Amino acid sequence: MDHLWTPWRMAYLRNEGTKPEGCIFCHKVQAKDEEELVVFRSTFVYVTLNLYPYNNGHLLVVPYEHTADITTLKPEVLTDLMLTTQKAVLALRAIYNAPAFNIGINQGAAAGAGIAEHLHLHIVPRWPNDANYMTVIGQTRVIPDSLINTYTQLRSAWPQD
Repeated sequence: MDHLWTPWRMAYLRNEGTKPEGCIFCHKVQAKDEEELVVFRSTFVYVTLNLYPYNNGHLLVVPYEHTADITTLKPEVLTDLMLTTQKAVLALRAIYNAPAFNIGINQGAAAGAGIAEHLHLHIVPRWPNDANYMTVIGQTRVIPDSLINTYTQLRSAWPQD
């Protein structure tokens, strides 16, 4: 019998941990990068690892501004959001050699947003056959790299201006 070792998920399953009061994305604005796995900070947005990733390297690009609606963001924030997304894709390609990406925003709870009150963009690296039998038959995702290793590698591979 094979075992998948994912001890970091137990705190999530038990709803334990150091969940901050209020918006978790607003909390990350003032927090230490290493503690909150913030990979990069730009003028209007920051990039953080998804703590419960769909695939290795699942990143979130988050505006500093607390808003649930993309139509409220100013043009300079939207520009920074997309330019930072571009840098994130370059960094993910450098460390994971991912040939494809799902990039998108789930705006609102009905659209699947897990944290609907603070808009954020998802970047999910994809590989051929990454939804293999484990996902289809076993209904289990395999994440072969740790969040800390991903964080360290992304920080090193982040494109310099």
